[in-house]
Amino acid sequence: MRVAIVTGASSGIGQSAAIQLAKRGSGVILTYGNNHSGALETVESIEKVGGTAVALPLDVGRSETFPAFRASVVAALGDTWHRDTFDSLVNNAGFARMAMFEDTSEELFDGFMRVLLKGPFFLTQTLLPLLADGGAIVNTSSNSALPSGLEPGYSAYASMKGGLDVLTRYMAKEFSSRGIRVNSVAPGSTRTRLADNAFERFPEVIPLLAAKTALGRVGEPDDIGMVIATLLSEEGRWITAQNIEVAGGYNL
Repeated sequence: MRVAIVTGASSGIGQSAAIQLAKRGSGVILTYGNNHSGALETVESIEKVGGTAVALPLDVGRSETFPAFRASVVAALGDTWHRDTFDSLVNNAGFARMAMFEDTSEELFDGFMRVLLKGPFFLTQTLLPLLADGGAIVNTSSNSALPSGLEPGYSAYASMKGGLDVLTRYMAKEFSSRGIRVNSVAPGSTRTRLADNAFERFPEVIPLLAAKTALGRVGEPDDIGMVIATLLSEEGRWITAQNIEVAGGYNL
């Protein structure tokens, strides 16, 4: 059985990606930060579709914890799937906060950097020896780093996502000798818990965002989760080093 690791899978895009991968026959190791109950919901949803999942805690902003996390992954792989490798990695965990350029503190900038760029870099480095040859990686980026998604208030956040886009191409280049594919997806406005449940707190923005989207609505987690699962599957076998915008035609 194939096994995937999905970070930040207690809600939103990560939760959807984990469930979609399970539906396609993959075992899932999923991580959570503060939302343990959400992680248990993801495990339950995977088990309902006949899949197998293990939830592990992980703070992607604390790279010093990655060796211990790797040991937990090794244990989960051996205990649950009788394997010592896994097949795919989704670097999805993150957080968002709107802050105009002049109001962005060093603390927020550094937090974005640790979680959105340094985290995926060193987590992938830590897990790479366990990733099977011929495997695949998807990094969750954002269309805020693309000309189509440029909106005021995301200069620091989007700069890290832009760095992740470049990192994706370098990973694809360097890992290709092992047959490992690396791509990123760039969601637009998606109904998730990101930015402290912004959509729940400010429902009035939803029609405004839908009006700017060619397909006439905001994204749902499954819109992105299904693309991630497809990129990691056999259907994506000839795609690497790509950043795919999954935004319904935002600002088209």
